Amino acid sequence: MKNLILTGGIFHPFDEAASALDQLLIQEGFDSEITQDIEDGLKKLDQDRYDLLTVYTLRWSMQTGEKYEPYRDQWALILSETGRQAIWNFLERGGGILALHTAAICFDDWKEWGKILGSQWIWGKSGHPPYGKTYVRSGSEEHPITKNIQSFELEDEVYSNMELEEDTVPLIYAQSETQQVWNPVLWARMVSNGRVIFDALGHDAASLNQPDHAAIICRSANWAVGKLKN
Repeated sequence: MKNLILTGGIFHPFDEAASALDQLLIQEGFDSEITQDIEDGLKKLDQDRYDLLTVYTLRWSMQTGEKYEPYRDQWALILSETGRQAIWNFLERGGGILALHTAAICFDDWKEWGKILGSQWIWGKSGHPPYGKTYVRSGSEEHPITKNIQSFELEDEVYSNMELEEDTVPLIYAQSETQQVWNPVLWARMVSNGRVIFDALGHDAASLNQPDHAAIICRSANWAVGKLKN
């Protein structure tokens, strides 16, 4: 199975984490190509035969906020029409998308991206407590991604107050030790002819390699390409 991993961005150890993700998915039979060139990667997605697109990056328009000023020249991105169409073409061909963590913040100039993921990051509303101890529990024992998954703990960031699409059905909830509510952090959905998974956890390699989370990621990738059955 051929996988394209789009990665890179600020405030996250993407190099190490993307490598860890690659190693996880190798065990599931995925041959991953890793790139930080989002536009070039999406051109390849439209030209070559990939089974899975993994979006594990933090690339957005970055038009406001003084703290982002030092990073704009290198990391700001307004996704081209060609890139947008490549993602839609991929889904129409039946491709699977695995979107991790910061993927919800990406491509903020393209509102359809939130509809594809099933959720949008809303600047001024969405956020997360500091990286730290995180409690995770299943929201569904029937879906194959979360079947027999018990509660577990890991170190991560818990995204909260995102705007979910009406048809988004959470499969996993998480809560940091400073939060009072459980936040939906993982769901699976059909989009066009393809399958999309969004997992809001996964700040770093330690999160990805936590055994329970690693099992969920592997199942998610397999579900996205139609290999995981009910």
